[in-house]
Amino acid sequence: MKLVCKTVIFFLLVSPSLGIDEEFAQNFIAIAGPLPSELVNRWHLQNQVLPKEHQGPAVAEAHDYLCREDLVPSELPRYFSHLHEMGVTHYKVFLPWARILPKGDAKKPDEAQVQCCQQLLKTLVAADLKPVVVLHHQHVPSTVVAQAKGRKANAFADLFGEYAEFSFRVFGYLVDVWLTFSDLPEVLKSLPYDDPQYRVQALAAAHERAYTIYHEKYSPAGGKLSIALGVGHTLDSASSELLSVFLQDSVDFLSLSLQYCCGNETDFYKKLSVFQNVWKDIEILIFSLKFLDCGSIEENPFISLADIVKAINKEEARMIGYDVNEFLDFSSHVLSKTNTLQENPDAVLAPRSSYQTVREMFAKQSELERDSFLQDTFPSGFLWGTSTGAFNIEGAWAEDGKGESIWDQFGHAGHVYMNQTADVASDSYYKTSYDVYLLRGLHPQLYKFSISWPRIFPAGTNETFNSKSVDYYNQLINRLLDSNIEPMVTLFHWDLPQALQVLGGWQNDSIIDAFVNYADFCFSTFGDRIKFWITFHEPWVISYAGYGTGEHPPGITDPGVASYKVAHTILKAHAKVWHLYNDKYRSQQLGKVGLVLNSDWAEPKTPSNSEDVRASERYLQFMLGWFAHPIFVNGDYPDILKAQIQEANQQCSTTVAQLPLFTEEEKSWVKGTADFFGLSHYTSRLVSAVTNGTCTPSYESIGNFSLHVDPSWPQTASSGIHVVPWGLRRLLKFVSQEYTGSKIPIYIAGNGMPTADAGDLINDTQRVDYFRRYINEALKAIKLDTVDVRSYIARSLVDGFEGPEGYSLKFGLHHVNFEDSNRPRTPKASAYFYSSVIEKNGFPHKVLDRFSTPLVFDLPMPSKLPNLPASEVPSKAKVVWHKFSSQTDFERDKYFYGTFPENFTWGVSSSAYQIEGGWDADGKGLSVWDNFTHIPGNIKNNDTGDIACDSYNKVEEDIYLLRALGVKNYRFSLSWPRIFPNGRNNSINSHGVDYYNRLIDGLVANNITPIVTLYHWDLPQALQDIGGWESSALIDLFDSFADFCFQTFGDRVKFWITFNEPQVIAWVGYGTGEFPPNVKDPGSAPYRVAHILLKAHARVYHTYDDKYRASQRGVIALCPNIDWAEPKTPSDPKDIEAADRYLQFLVGWFTHPIFKNGDYPEVMKWKVGNRSELQNLPSSRLPVFTAEEREYIRGTADVFCFNTYTSKIVTHATTRLKPLSYEYDQEVLTTVDSSWPSSALTGHRAVAWGLRRLLNWIKEEYGNPPIYIIENGVGIKTKSNIDDNTRIFYYKTYIDEALKAYKLDGVNLRGYNAWSFMDNFEWLNGYDPTFGLHQVDFDNPNRPRTPKRSAVYYAEIIRNNGIPLPKEDEFLYGEFPKNFRWSVATAAYQIEGGWRADGKGLSIWDKFSHTPLKISNDDTGDVACDSYHKIEEDVEMLKSLKVSHYRFSISWSRVLPDGTTRYINEMGLNYYERLIDALLAANIMPQVTLYHWDLPQALQNVGGWENDTIVQRFKEYAELLFQRLGDKVKFWITLNEPYNTAYCGYGVGTAAPGISVRPGRAPYVVGHNLIKAHAEAWHLYNETYRAKQGGLISITINSDWAEPRNPHNQEDVEAARRYLQFLLGWFAHPIFKNGDYNEVMKKRIRERSLAQGLEQSRLPEFTESEKQRIKGTYDYFGLNHYTTVLTYKVNYPAGVLSYDSDRGVASVSDRSWLNSGSLWLKVTPFGFRKLLRWIKEEYDDPPIYVTENGVSERGALDFNDTWRTHYYRSYINEALKAVVLDGVDLRGYTAWTLMDNFEWAMGFDERFGFYHVNFTDPNLPRRPKASARFYSQIINCNGFPDPATGPHPCLEPEPEGTVTPTDTAPEPADSVRFLGLELTSQNAEIALYVLFALSAVGVLGLALLAFKYGKLSKRSRKRSPTELHKL
Repeated sequence: MKLVCKTVIFFLLVSPSLGIDEEFAQNFIAIAGPLPSELVNRWHLQNQVLPKEHQGPAVAEAHDYLCREDLVPSELPRYFSHLHEMGVTHYKVFLPWARILPKGDAKKPDEAQVQCCQQLLKTLVAADLKPVVVLHHQHVPSTVVAQAKGRKANAFADLFGEYAEFSFRVFGYLVDVWLTFSDLPEVLKSLPYDDPQYRVQALAAAHERAYTIYHEKYSPAGGKLSIALGVGHTLDSASSELLSVFLQDSVDFLSLSLQYCCGNETDFYKKLSVFQNVWKDIEILIFSLKFLDCGSIEENPFISLADIVKAINKEEARMIGYDVNEFLDFSSHVLSKTNTLQENPDAVLAPRSSYQTVREMFAKQSELERDSFLQDTFPSGFLWGTSTGAFNIEGAWAEDGKGESIWDQFGHAGHVYMNQTADVASDSYYKTSYDVYLLRGLHPQLYKFSISWPRIFPAGTNETFNSKSVDYYNQLINRLLDSNIEPMVTLFHWDLPQALQVLGGWQNDSIIDAFVNYADFCFSTFGDRIKFWITFHEPWVISYAGYGTGEHPPGITDPGVASYKVAHTILKAHAKVWHLYNDKYRSQQLGKVGLVLNSDWAEPKTPSNSEDVRASERYLQFMLGWFAHPIFVNGDYPDILKAQIQEANQQCSTTVAQLPLFTEEEKSWVKGTADFFGLSHYTSRLVSAVTNGTCTPSYESIGNFSLHVDPSWPQTASSGIHVVPWGLRRLLKFVSQEYTGSKIPIYIAGNGMPTADAGDLINDTQRVDYFRRYINEALKAIKLDTVDVRSYIARSLVDGFEGPEGYSLKFGLHHVNFEDSNRPRTPKASAYFYSSVIEKNGFPHKVLDRFSTPLVFDLPMPSKLPNLPASEVPSKAKVVWHKFSSQTDFERDKYFYGTFPENFTWGVSSSAYQIEGGWDADGKGLSVWDNFTHIPGNIKNNDTGDIACDSYNKVEEDIYLLRALGVKNYRFSLSWPRIFPNGRNNSINSHGVDYYNRLIDGLVANNITPIVTLYHWDLPQALQDIGGWESSALIDLFDSFADFCFQTFGDRVKFWITFNEPQVIAWVGYGTGEFPPNVKDPGSAPYRVAHILLKAHARVYHTYDDKYRASQRGVIALCPNIDWAEPKTPSDPKDIEAADRYLQFLVGWFTHPIFKNGDYPEVMKWKVGNRSELQNLPSSRLPVFTAEEREYIRGTADVFCFNTYTSKIVTHATTRLKPLSYEYDQEVLTTVDSSWPSSALTGHRAVAWGLRRLLNWIKEEYGNPPIYIIENGVGIKTKSNIDDNTRIFYYKTYIDEALKAYKLDGVNLRGYNAWSFMDNFEWLNGYDPTFGLHQVDFDNPNRPRTPKRSAVYYAEIIRNNGIPLPKEDEFLYGEFPKNFRWSVATAAYQIEGGWRADGKGLSIWDKFSHTPLKISNDDTGDVACDSYHKIEEDVEMLKSLKVSHYRFSISWSRVLPDGTTRYINEMGLNYYERLIDALLAANIMPQVTLYHWDLPQALQNVGGWENDTIVQRFKEYAELLFQRLGDKVKFWITLNEPYNTAYCGYGVGTAAPGISVRPGRAPYVVGHNLIKAHAEAWHLYNETYRAKQGGLISITINSDWAEPRNPHNQEDVEAARRYLQFLLGWFAHPIFKNGDYNEVMKKRIRERSLAQGLEQSRLPEFTESEKQRIKGTYDYFGLNHYTTVLTYKVNYPAGVLSYDSDRGVASVSDRSWLNSGSLWLKVTPFGFRKLLRWIKEEYDDPPIYVTENGVSERGALDFNDTWRTHYYRSYINEALKAVVLDGVDLRGYTAWTLMDNFEWAMGFDERFGFYHVNFTDPNLPRRPKASARFYSQIINCNGFPDPATGPHPCLEPEPEGTVTPTDTAPEPADSVRFLGLELTSQNAEIALYVLFALSAVGVLGLALLAFKYGKLSKRSRKRSPTELHKL
């Protein structure tokens, strides 16, 4: 029964008189409350309502406070339900401020009161009544009065704001309508202010504060807030008017409290009219309605109401609801008068279904009317979004522990178009940053994506959980929120875990609990950040296509039973999850839970045919009602659906369909389980009834309908989707009518169309039209049909895997190239279109007004720079060379982490001619570059800038990508001939001005600051015709152009650059003549042109200064180009002068006059003047400024801008006097270092460290002005590669050097701009070199732009505001476990020497090193470190290091000269026995390697490791050592680095025995025998010796860590995995896993072998018995590790047989990684931890011993080896992290190596030792380096004690005469600390030798000196904890 007052009587009595239509009435508010007085009395609440001090005259109205423990729980719900049945829609709730916050403090609420109020609101909502909550009613609480008293009006606003925010936060999820205050006279009276006007101000301020808080933070879509104003109340007119003025902009509707006095209507209408003059065009809610002296009201209570409504509507206001309290008492009386309606309702209101209502509503529309376009915008707060689904885009189908889904199974079974799979899809699992990049460009408010259930729970249940998937979704969610995009998360988008499908999938009821557990996990894990949850996406598709037709997985064809069963299960699962959220999470997380239902619109095929009409409705109920009706109507299926299935079954002899039944409990459980109605819609159908039904079960036969399309409807790439926009409007109206009304908002959660995989994939005009028309229909539904639609979500963000159609259908706004492993994403035309719709919030009538100026970054306050004296010769800036040129490579290249200041501006740059195109468009004049490029042969490939990037026609596209980048500024240039076609202001081109206005407005609208260059080389040809820059006339003309630009654009442009690279204009344009105007006059013209450029610049500066600066407040400068100049010999003063001179000629030419004294640098004047005289010229070729000109030019820049790309090595040169040349005038010679990385341009090599030095030079030379880097970037030759790794290395290192300059050197750097925004026309090189962050396809007329990986990288730099230290790289203080083994390693051949001593046999390394050209410098190990004769010295070194263990190897040929046990060389064995005894005597445990590469040559002569008899020989050799040494050796290593033996020795031949003829077979055979030999030795020890000797035995495997070159590319990720499996896994997998090779190797080698025509794999196979024997042959995992590589896939030709081609992986190094003395070894500590963790996870957590780790050096000796100290500090710390943070079972660490030694093929060039060995001295003396001391300290501390805990006893004071290794920046190499003194390195060396001499003279004297010095140290040189812990 509906409330008579509202639905029946109101419609019958009021509506006809007011002309209110049904739709309006349906959403009308009928508001009741508070409790009537008699109920208050009846429930004994009279004295429980409010404290007496808060009871006022209207106390009855305050009786809505119902929080009483003794209140019968059933009373309220019953009462509320009664109201709802009577038709009440809303209920007033007055919150008790005084009770909720008894102390007035929002941090100290009364929890009991809060819970009670929440319960009350929940009770209302449960009764389908919406609360209208009043925050405060009547008197202000006394505690608040006390706090506000005596303070300003805003004190009350602050207090009320806190209370309001608390209420919004705590109750907001239950409330959509709020009022701040009611009963205003009482509120005002209680405020503690005397002045009535002041009270009004305080009240208004409090309301406005609440309004702002609500809408900025808490407002749900559609939420509203107002204040209850009175008409006819006791509020005086002055206060009332004042309030009205104050509140105009802070109410969402007008809430009125009316008192209507019968008999005094005229007065009422008069007051109402006055009131409405102030409040025009606003919705009105009559919040409170009192009838006074109306005796006849019982007869007809609505007549007065009708009068009131008429009076309100006279003023064109719209009444949205009214207070029904006055009518509730009379409802029974009215009902008795209308019992006729109850007895025969059909007589008055014929039953009409929602479908019929909607059809009739639109039946009379003409096509013209139907298809008309509505120019209007969507409501404020409307949500725009885009969507994807996990299985469509993520890929990574089996990565990181993801379980198999039904879609994986389906694709792998070949059920998809062309056997495509979703294995990689769009690769979004690895491309979070790419997708968010695109979203930032699109800038929607929502991103709808789904979570992959099998990625979270691989087996479908919470018994297995995948943490890496949580990391992935957390990263995605956090990135979205960072970008102000709200995540809308779908729990189930069709990809069921296959493990659950095996159990029956959605046909098995047990899946409900599994789904609930999965949802519970998601809510608890992600729900703190997710406000929109979707349980199921399009469950109809799951039921229909998955279990009905079988088109989708699981491929079940059972439309009559399974389909309905699945739907039934899904509905129950959905309901259970909704209740879970509602009960457990909603109150904290404040989110919404709904589901997305898909539906076509259905039109009858023959509208006049009633059967077709019924069939159409039936189709909707079968498609939409099937799921919507249970949830949104009554908990059960639609009657039409039930009746039809019953009828279908009755007509057939067998049951064709089984519709499960809901129990009554289930119905109540399912009903109402959605907070919103998610709708996806793509197309419409024509539906007809089936005349001849069939009993074969099918969707159509059961439903008795047939589907058709109108042939006039446009077809898309999918046969199932036609373009029928008007169907969306009708469907929305139907959903509103049938399911949601005004209570449930509708979210359009899926709408889009597919295009084909052919034709123009980027310019998708059909999709643009589709979106335009469909979105407009949604707008009509909102604006014309009052449907409550809150969002529109376009499908889809990117092209993806589209189910059975695979990749043949494209739904994306962004094109994905699935042929490219990088999966590049390119915005389509539809993306740009949709973005503009979002920006404009629809389709406004006119373009919005110009935007205001953004405050993106702080510009320096424009002020005159200080007066600086002329530069000296050389300048004082030479200190920069003194400071930096002596840096070691380690100091120079060590990466620095940190961030820039908050106001730092990040940008990207371009220039007009390079990107705009439109060379003759819309009246643009010719430029010199237009003319120049049109002459064949001038430009590479005869390219021109005629079209370039077509930016002239692509403003929106460019802004889209700038927004995606997240830049704060965009530097571009204005084309002078586009604005002034003939260069003069008498020829203004309005089209050109309009283009720049649109660009600037778009930038400003997106908070991107324009940095505008006035002149970037494209001079109007008309001005070149009068002499160009050689004519002084251009000074005035340029000023005129600039003046116009300032006047036209200066209101929005606050950063101006006059000239870009003036040196290029002068020298390349007028000197070499390579650039237009091609003047070749190198000796004079450049100087004349520069002179005019400087004067033109100064003129423009003064014009701005005089006319515009005061109002526009911008800055202005010019922008020179600068290469850094590094002196060839920094110690040569002439080279330093030359470097300084080079810079003065290059940049000082322009900056010295401006930033210093208005004149050229002295060195320029001197050189050019002298050379001119020597050239017999009457005067200098360098023009002279007058005194006035100097003063005019000086100081004409507010900031220092410059462009830089590279560095040069400069040396002094005596140059020719003829021909005259600016270049020769400099008297320098420039070169480059060939080791500097090259680029596409010959002169541009990457020299990142040059940037830091250059910034320091500017700081020193020009007084540290505000500095902006305007261009910096690198050109790459390849056009097609999106994965521009080289560019990332460039930015990574250059930006880091800028960071060092800012952070370490105090350079006043304010901004950095990357060159360039996109690939463009690169002057003489045309389009060949690409500099862009975005690729532009110049072969495509649409010039599509695709973000490169560098764009995503740079966006990340911007987001982080620099390069913050990654969390995982933070240093960890702590200790290793007790009994951790610290060791150092060597190998026999590398240190022993004695190559023929005492009967030793030849080894393969003896032979290899004696073979010419095999070893660097033809070095050999004949003597090496002579350790064979130096046991005592070696042990002393070990003792000094404090190691607990020493790892060394035994020379097989020293013990067994021919490799067999036929002859044992006792002398050789005795050496090792003596060494072991000496170690044990020193308490150092031996770790013995049986084989470290030095195979007896005798065994190699019979095949070596290729001959399987070696397995037995090795076993015999091992047994001898176990027998003879095993009682003293407790730690054995069978083989060292078997990979190197197999690959280097027998594959590529770079190590002994140097075999390389069988690279595709020999390494595998050798590896096979090595593994078997190891296993035999292990079993021998295990079975024969372990019990007695008690030792450990295992193998040592070497491995780099492999990172994907592009971590966002699944192919590179797989390459990294393959690299590890081919390197470490080759040997580890058989031993540590299953006795066999890993599947990666077996599959790859087998496939390639078969493709090469072989019958079997080149990788040998183990027999089953061999596998069992090999498996588990370890006691620990021995690991040698040094470095990390970046890997990527390489495809070798099929015919190449080699290990490398089998692996198919190439590797590179990151340029930011520190180098070492070895080309292959880069310092990459992070990889160490990752490798240790990988071994733990891959091989089931074995005990690990690191058996080698270290770093090399080469070149000049430096005992202060800070780089090695840094290496060990960082690597060992990563090992500590692996132990402490990752739980790796690391038992020991071994450093490589004890001393410098023979480094294999590198001979003695590379040195790894802690101790230096002087190989030029026959005695081979050993001397410690600083790193030795450092390592001993780590051992002593067993790690890294935390400096925060104070000095640690393990950190002993340093002994005298050693150099302190430190991790801070080392002092210059020419200055070292020695005995506390600063000495030059030469003096320190002399002092050291003196010290040694003294020690030889008298040990006693030295001891006394040490004692005395020690005492002094304790007194005067105690180290602070900080100093000690710098280690």
